[in-house]
Amino acid sequence: MKTITCKKDGTNLDCVVFGKGAKTLVLIPGLSFQRVKGAALPLAYMYRAFAKDYTVYVMDKKDTVPDGYTIRDMAEDTAFMMEYLRLSAADVVGVSQGGMIAQYLAIRHPGLVHKLVLCVTASRISETMEKAINRWIWLAREGDYAGLVADMFEKMYSEAYRKKNRRLIPLLSRIGRPKDYSRFIALAKACLTCKAYPELHQISCPAFVIGGKEDQVAAGSASEEIAGKLSCEIYMYEALGHAAYEEAKDFNQRILRFLQEPCFWP
Repeated sequence: MKTITCKKDGTNLDCVVFGKGAKTLVLIPGLSFQRVKGAALPLAYMYRAFAKDYTVYVMDKKDTVPDGYTIRDMAEDTAFMMEYLRLSAADVVGVSQGGMIAQYLAIRHPGLVHKLVLCVTASRISETMEKAINRWIWLAREGDYAGLVADMFEKMYSEAYRKKNRRLIPLLSRIGRPKDYSRFIALAKACLTCKAYPELHQISCPAFVIGGKEDQVAAGSASEEIAGKLSCEIYMYEALGHAAYEEAKDFNQRILRFLQEPCFWP
């Protein structure tokens, strides 16, 4: 495991690298307070299913996020980092906000993407997403970390998971409290700039959509909308929501099976 950093626009772009495989997998995570730098071990463990067949690159957003930063800008930063690392024709997996970024990456830089997996994400803003993201922005501006953690917990996880793990909320509210909320707020606001839906027809690689029917952040219907537009394979977890990538034990295996399938894309 290692971390690679490159400079762009006077700030850093970080990438965690692990795995021994000959193929290339680019993972783009979602909105979080957590940076990939310093998180190599948990990331390598979470995505260990890919480490045998792939060298895995987990891409972060800029250290310093400018005002007005958009999902399209994030996609350009990801392309910049991939070109810096001399990566091309990679299999790309985007989760939540990372899925938004991955869509624009495939649209604007088709040569960088061999196969595309879009996880619990959306291609345009829905009322569900707007309410969830604006609530998180408000709580972050108020510095209410406990409230933010509690709201994320309620919106992201299934009812069964919440009942089983609700006692963890006070602990989670004390772990990872940021000194500054400005980066999170800027990244959250960027979610509301995603308008990829009218351009999805330009995606020319094989794609797979995976989501949760009970998603209270991106909305389960958003995954179905993307798959319909791309005419691609989709799998929806009936009883799971936005955190299906964490709750479903077979989530990564489903992605891996798609990535290992031969391409029959027109």
